[in-house]
Amino acid sequence: MAPDKQDLGARAKATLDFTNDYDDFAAPWFTLPQGSMPPEMAYQIVHDEAMLDGNARLNLATFVGTWMDEQANRLYTETFDKNMIDKDEYPKTAEIETRCWRILADLWHAPDPAQAIGTSTIGSSEAAMLAGLAMMRRWRAGRRAVGLPTDRPNLVMSAAVQVCWEKFCNYWDVEPRLVPVSEEHPALDGDGLERYVDDRTIGVVAIMGVTYTGVYEPVARISAALDRIQAASGLDVPIHVDGASGAMVAPFVQPELTWDFTLERVVSINTSGHKYGLVYPGLGWVVWRSAEHLPEDMIFRVNYLGGDMPTLALNFSRPGAQVLLQYYLFLRLGFDGYREVHSHTREVALYVSGEIARMGPFELVSDGSDIPVLAWRLTEDPDRHWNLHHLSDRLRGRGWQVPAYPLPEGLAHITVQRIVLRRGRRSLARDFLEDLRACVDYLDGLDGPIPVERQGSAFHH
Repeated sequence: MAPDKQDLGARAKATLDFTNDYDDFAAPWFTLPQGSMPPEMAYQIVHDEAMLDGNARLNLATFVGTWMDEQANRLYTETFDKNMIDKDEYPKTAEIETRCWRILADLWHAPDPAQAIGTSTIGSSEAAMLAGLAMMRRWRAGRRAVGLPTDRPNLVMSAAVQVCWEKFCNYWDVEPRLVPVSEEHPALDGDGLERYVDDRTIGVVAIMGVTYTGVYEPVARISAALDRIQAASGLDVPIHVDGASGAMVAPFVQPELTWDFTLERVVSINTSGHKYGLVYPGLGWVVWRSAEHLPEDMIFRVNYLGGDMPTLALNFSRPGAQVLLQYYLFLRLGFDGYREVHSHTREVALYVSGEIARMGPFELVSDGSDIPVLAWRLTEDPDRHWNLHHLSDRLRGRGWQVPAYPLPEGLAHITVQRIVLRRGRRSLARDFLEDLRACVDYLDGLDGPIPVERQGSAFHH
């Protein structure tokens, strides 16, 4: 008896499950398929391609969180359809957003958290853009009020700033005044600041956790330098703290450090909820010390989503689930929980940096004592046949992503490698160190130089 069509279809599906040869059925990559396909097939195609990505657990380049617990994952799947911009449709999510930035205002010692103002963003880069715009708008308003020109604003910052600040200056025609780093001054520390600040300076950016090395810039020293400048010249220059990483570490691990709204000159702070805030990618925060530091004309009100609602963002529609995840973690961990998590991760970073320092070819540039990020350079050895780019490639062959890159202007002759510890585990650290030693042993055993195919390695912010 001949099999019917339904039986043939089932047999074909069974064969497909074993052969996994979906490309014979899939559409071309760069055009929309003419017809549709079964959801199981579409899922499997995307699933199988995504499997070829790197292992997030072995990615020591990224600052972005890659893990949340079971309850957070459940909450995420229940709320991923919420649109943060639609506060009329999702009023409770909007209320929770306000609770979160009020919590941050309190954590960062705003003079009166009830009078502070803030917002969630898609990441700390958007948050930095909003803070930069607020400083520029306030500077222009102040200049207009006394009849001074408002052209050619400038922003003073270290040459080691994250690329979002270069974008800000480029997009809004602000002159970036980059203070070079040096062996003596490896981060912006207020030294010589008077050479960069003038009456067209909208503000100074201080970084809590430099992307290249993980070190904190001394915000209190920068503020004191600006105090001296004001006393000598009358210039009153505000500070924005880029705390993309450090603003969610320092309050818990270095509570004695003065860097936040405790300093009157600090007018705004941004951070990443998806870095050491421990949330999945897609969340940043910015808080101003009081409403006077956020120009009213930056807030737009829309009424076409069902109600009259204010919006402060460069994006419009954006996910609300990450905001709920942040609040979940604030409740789940509390102050003591964040302190325990970040203290442990910092201890693991110090353990790794100590082991690397004991390895012959390396010299530490930073040891992970600020945020849990450490960087190292090679010691001088004319007989060595390899460099950090070769080591980065060897580590990638074992699954580890560890970038190698030159330091910024002033130290560009120095190449470093950097790793970021997130939710640090000693077992993972030991695995990494074992592979690092094996790669170094292999490279040290070479009796000639490695052919150069390319120079450089991806640098992940």
